Amino acid sequence: MDRAVQRRFVGLTAAVAALGMTATLSGCGSDTGGGDVTLKLVAADYGTDAESGSQKYWDDVAGKFEKKNPGITVDVSVYSWKDVDRKVAEMVKAGNAPDIAQIGAYADYAEAGKLYTADETIAIRTGSNFLPSLTGAGEVDGNLYGLPFVASTRLMFYNKGLFAKAGLDAPKTWDDIENDAAALDRQGVTYPFALPLGEEESQAETLMWMLSGGGDYTDDVGNYDIDSPANIATFRWLKDNLVGKGLTGPVAPGKLDRAKAFEAFTKGEVGMLNGHPTLMQEAEKKGVQVGMVPLPGIDGPTEGSMGVADWMMGFKQNGHRAEIGKFLDFAYEDDNVLAFADRYDLLPVTGSASAAMEADTEHASLRPFLSALPNSRLYPFGKTSWAQASETIKEKIGAAVEPGSNPEGVLVEIAALARQADNAK
Repeated sequence: MDRAVQRRFVGLTAAVAALGMTATLSGCGSDTGGGDVTLKLVAADYGTDAESGSQKYWDDVAGKFEKKNPGITVDVSVYSWKDVDRKVAEMVKAGNAPDIAQIGAYADYAEAGKLYTADETIAIRTGSNFLPSLTGAGEVDGNLYGLPFVASTRLMFYNKGLFAKAGLDAPKTWDDIENDAAALDRQGVTYPFALPLGEEESQAETLMWMLSGGGDYTDDVGNYDIDSPANIATFRWLKDNLVGKGLTGPVAPGKLDRAKAFEAFTKGEVGMLNGHPTLMQEAEKKGVQVGMVPLPGIDGPTEGSMGVADWMMGFKQNGHRAEIGKFLDFAYEDDNVLAFADRYDLLPVTGSASAAMEADTEHASLRPFLSALPNSRLYPFGKTSWAQASETIKEKIGAAVEPGSNPEGVLVEIAALARQADNAK
């Protein structure tokens, strides 16, 4: 990742080295007075039903951990992605914070002094095993609070069957996208290019297009740069060359959610869209031959994909520092990391697990995503204003490509609200 997250491995303090401590920081003692401890773990559900739900995974991990650590019980609660961040926020506000949370954002809690740092909990071997492209995004003021839990990268997907029928090659530039979409439109494809800028996850689609146009959410020093000339030019191109020419399908991009676009792709109704590993698997199960390429840019493939990571964090409230560290060290063992990544077709966040997945022929289809991860760019997770800025983007970005709209005006408004949120923190 260029500037947003291409940083160092987890920092280990000189004091730790000087004292000659053992490899396990979490073995340095506990904030508790001893005795049996129950850890409260709240996690997000990555499944689509009870059978595929994450509760089974976490119950299995907790059970194995408890056998190895008598006296520590792990109480697991799993909530849907719609609810989990709100649930944790409510628990913290009520003075009933979980010991460990696996959710989408950590910076507000870190800024408020509610989280342990990685140096206070996990072993050196655990921290040094995280992919360096991810650890920077988990830092606030130089300290690692958000431990990357699972990751994915995004590539452009195209329907090989539809492309072959239209006599098309895989796109490499924006001009290719426009020309290919026009050819697919002439073939009667419902969504020549699906552009989901609805509220479900439009902050991801937005960042992918910003990167392909040479922009980003922030500048080189981390300030919001949403209304940069590059970003304005990108959304003007989308409005004029895809949406304005009727090449994005029957649903206005601002009304099209990611789930609906993905569903249409699995039905063979979409020529091109930006996708992730889980979509690849679902589409191929339904007989859609999926082609994948780096995000096309103005003059060629984009250098650096968009990356997404979710986070694990330990809360201070109950004083279970040592026990939290023991559980996190166990959760990040290769067997557990690979089991979760394999269950949901996602990417592991540790170097050893990534190497194991890349070497496994059963995961050959994930190699393009694994290759993209080290140079991927993530959201500005370390900004405490990001959660609010993200909501603003989801609410307003679709208007930037509407007929008769002014993309610059929309981006200026979003940028102003993001900076306002940033200054209020």
